Amino acid sequence: MAANSRGPCYFASIMLLIFFLNTNLSLASSDSLSLGQSLSGNQTLISKDATFALGFFSPRDSGKFYIGIWYNELPGQTVIWVANRASPVSDPATSKLQISDHGDLVLLNSSGTPIWSTEPTPKASIAILLETGNLVVRNDSNSDVNLWQSFAHPTDTWMPGGWLGVNKITGEYQSLTSWKNPEDPAPGLFGESMDPDGSNQYVLLWNGSQIYWTSGLWTGSYFSNVPGTRESTVFDFNFIDNKQRKFANYTINDKSIITRFVVDSEGQGLQWYWLSSTQQWQTEFTQPLNHCDVYSLCGPFGICGAQSTESVCTCVEGFVPTSEKEWALNDWSSGCSRKSQLRCGSHDNEQGKEDGFLEMPNVGLPANPMSRNVSGDSYCREACLKNCSCSAYAFAGGGCSIWVGELRNLRQVYDDGGGNLYLRLAASDIPSSSNSHKKIIAVVLGSAAGVVVILLICFSLLLAYRRKKRAKALLKIETSLTQFSYGDLQRITKNFSEKLGSGGFGSVFKGRLANSAQVAVKTLEGVRQGEKQFRAEVSTLGAIQHVNLVKLHGFCSEGQNRRLLVYEHMPNGSLNSHLFHDSSSELDWRQRFQIILGIARGLAYLHEECRECIVHCDMKPDNVLLDADFNPKISDFGMAKLIGRDFSRVLTTMRGTIGYLAPEWISGQPITPKVDVYSFGMTVFEAVSGRRNTGNSADGDAAFYPSWAAKGVIEGRAMSLLDHRLEGAADLEQLTRVCRVACWCIQDMEDHRPAMGQVVQVLEGILDVSMPPFPASLENMMGNQQPSSMSHGEKNENEATTASVS
Repeated sequence: MAANSRGPCYFASIMLLIFFLNTNLSLASSDSLSLGQSLSGNQTLISKDATFALGFFSPRDSGKFYIGIWYNELPGQTVIWVANRASPVSDPATSKLQISDHGDLVLLNSSGTPIWSTEPTPKASIAILLETGNLVVRNDSNSDVNLWQSFAHPTDTWMPGGWLGVNKITGEYQSLTSWKNPEDPAPGLFGESMDPDGSNQYVLLWNGSQIYWTSGLWTGSYFSNVPGTRESTVFDFNFIDNKQRKFANYTINDKSIITRFVVDSEGQGLQWYWLSSTQQWQTEFTQPLNHCDVYSLCGPFGICGAQSTESVCTCVEGFVPTSEKEWALNDWSSGCSRKSQLRCGSHDNEQGKEDGFLEMPNVGLPANPMSRNVSGDSYCREACLKNCSCSAYAFAGGGCSIWVGELRNLRQVYDDGGGNLYLRLAASDIPSSSNSHKKIIAVVLGSAAGVVVILLICFSLLLAYRRKKRAKALLKIETSLTQFSYGDLQRITKNFSEKLGSGGFGSVFKGRLANSAQVAVKTLEGVRQGEKQFRAEVSTLGAIQHVNLVKLHGFCSEGQNRRLLVYEHMPNGSLNSHLFHDSSSELDWRQRFQIILGIARGLAYLHEECRECIVHCDMKPDNVLLDADFNPKISDFGMAKLIGRDFSRVLTTMRGTIGYLAPEWISGQPITPKVDVYSFGMTVFEAVSGRRNTGNSADGDAAFYPSWAAKGVIEGRAMSLLDHRLEGAADLEQLTRVCRVACWCIQDMEDHRPAMGQVVQVLEGILDVSMPPFPASLENMMGNQQPSSMSHGEKNENEATTASVS
């Protein structure tokens, strides 16, 4: 009888439990959240094909929980969007996400208080997680009308199909804002948006105000500073500007490609790709390349790029990190604090205890100084001491500048772009004289060693100069060029019927002169220089004579569309045809070394021995031709740039091939002959290994190759870089020397790369070469991932397609 009396309550409880379980199960396998349902605890929404998941997450077990969207089937948890990034909850089990009766998607904390919501939309009845990673709110599951969507409110990630822009009517911007640090999705200091001045370009900003990188203006098909937005088989990039909105978006043509663009907590914009072969993310695009170009990356009184630390940021002398915990997470935004407070304004200052100054040489001076109309360094120093808010001063070029309050954007500079900054410190924080003496001794010893090295280099250069001078005396220099008509070249090439290949500026055809000499005729496409400039540059190129440069016989110039160059013909074709094809004839190590040495000699001649310095601008195996004896000759001067001897660098439009471009090309800086040095380094690695430095091989490791190669050099594994087809048959000492000099050539800072004359001396054994450092940009490309090891038994990589950038 008692059992029967409990029956109704018992069955009611069972029904309630079944309803609760059914609700949880439906959410766990559903892509939508309907009116009357809620999501909490470990429940998730899964997109239709299980690509994305939405639910509560806690970054690195921080104890704080957020509603976010992440890749569902990838290892780890890569979050692409966060709802309540500024208002975490402490207990997801008692918090819930639901659609309210007002029609907004709302997150309630344990107390039932709304901490995040979308805009109210009275007709909203369902939220759906789409396969693109876009969370949309609609009035019906069958509707295609989005009342609200996460793509219109991105956080730090720009997904394919999403957009960044501005609503011209409301003034609302869709922009990206970085996480504060890898453990905290709260809005950080760095972001990307359309340029606030209204121009058609994107900018990276610090604190919403200070611009430190621009994409360049939209040209109609790409952004001028972003090569990746040119025509691509992977991307479709669009820019729309109408009466209501102005924005850009991009889509991926191959659905198997997984990619995302992120503004990270260190202020860089990165395009990430997922590599299935390594099960890791790989960066394809990074801006700015140099961490220290990020404005105020190191916070107040932090300095970027000091050689005395392994970290990007360090504190200046007399300061310590404001938050050790944040600095451990590479969040330097809090900057540094003084070890000792200044005594300015104190009436009990004793001699030797008053504030002083520490000289900081070669520093990129902070912005917004206050000018003082004083003459002389001592007066400038005194003007700073009299102002209790003054933190530093500089006296240069007869002008006095002082800085008050916090010093931001301090950068160590290793070229001529820096100045001497005098940092104000308490007397107790100024380094002692004994330390100064040690520094002086170190400087003297270093200078002495430098003088010895310079003398050795000068002696070597003198010997080389004398050898070359004797050789030149035996040569008869033929500087005359033949000017062909277009009709002549049609006859010579049999109406351009036998194509030898193509390059960044046109196609090459085989021809035969009247004296039976074979020639290669190159059509120049896309060259937009004036007639006078074109003839001047052709005349200069025609005058150069070197055993490792293809000889120019003549030219044709009949308007913009009929410009051609006539070179000597090389019967063994280009170097790349012997490196990257299994069917091609194999080059042994002796041949490869001689080819590398010959290329270096040719570039050294162009840079250092011609009347005008000639920068090739497109050095790669494709542009190295081999004669009948496999001697290398540099070809394809269609992109070459002349630099007068009165100038050390020149600003020019980007030219070259992706994979061989030096960092200064990407950042838009003036270029020097060191851009060829960088390309030469990449070419050397390819000649050693027989594999491209870019593209995807069958095992997917190719995108990691430059990083892996540099790592192998530094770890003393030069033999592991050798083409497996040679089966280890190489001179180890020679191979080590070649690989080390190649790694020096691909350093990020041009001042750290050797000149080509020095490269030749290293390869000839005249100069020794030390162990190079790991290039920072390759370290950025690797991120937290390590490239998979590559053995001699691997198959040769498929030839990658390189896109020329004019």
